[in-house]
Amino acid sequence: MTLRRYVQLDVFADRPGAGNPLAVVLDAEGLDDDAMQAIARWTRLPETTFVFPAPSPEASYGLRIFSPRREVPFAGHPSVGTAHVVLEAGLATPRDGLLVQEGIAGRLPLRVESEGAARSIAVRTPRASVLKTGEPANDPLLRAALAALPSGALPPALVDGGRRWWLAEVRDEHGLRAATPDWDAIAALAKATESMGVCAYARADAGQAYDLVVRAFVGAPAVFEDAASGAANATLAAWLAERGALPGGRNRYTVSQGREVGHDARLQLHIDANGDVWSGGHVRTVVSGTLDW
Repeated sequence: MTLRRYVQLDVFADRPGAGNPLAVVLDAEGLDDDAMQAIARWTRLPETTFVFPAPSPEASYGLRIFSPRREVPFAGHPSVGTAHVVLEAGLATPRDGLLVQEGIAGRLPLRVESEGAARSIAVRTPRASVLKTGEPANDPLLRAALAALPSGALPPALVDGGRRWWLAEVRDEHGLRAATPDWDAIAALAKATESMGVCAYARADAGQAYDLVVRAFVGAPAVFEDAASGAANATLAAWLAERGALPGGRNRYTVSQGREVGHDARLQLHIDANGDVWSGGHVRTVVSGTLDW
């Protein structure tokens, strides 16, 4: 019998139930690919991460990320949540305020600010690249996928930042929150463009405690609305920075995501002086125990 430390979290949340759930398996040495995939399938959470000893002197720890269907090169909320667990378990100590995770996407730093319940963690996300901007009138798949979303000022764009998303601005917060997506059309667009689906966003109404509202409609390989996506929001931040359209012209802003699927996450986005995007927020531990697999 091999017992491994096991933790379940709520990421981008100031309280349990508000953010995006994550499972973390510590002491993952000895688990092969099939076992990790089986565990991720069994947890039935959006992602499950597996922590390994640091594979290089520059890294704080090694990381692999699995959805219930496949291994994932990079994802924001698993990166942020795993860093929280590593700190709580005493497996690594920040150097100059940074941890470094090493995985398929390479070595990525995570900035750690404050301690305890006030602690905030942000991952520097892979550089995003704009693959193309879309014109729904000339693209039947894109037109169908965005039909339920009243369009905003910026054109739709296909952007890859570790994960590939169609980014679509919606006219206002009400129009986005009230939208009912066409899941068949979004799935068709995702498969045809090898993307995750549509990340729709709108400027927040005046007086809100956040700057943007985001809804991430995943079309492949599964079909669902993501409660809180650090990677999607980082890709969006890079696109807005490139177009000079950051909320209020500021390099830091807050996103509200997940309310339409029973969550209420808050993500903090920061574009630094080098143009890198940091995606983060608070994390809450919900379950701590051992895994016997």
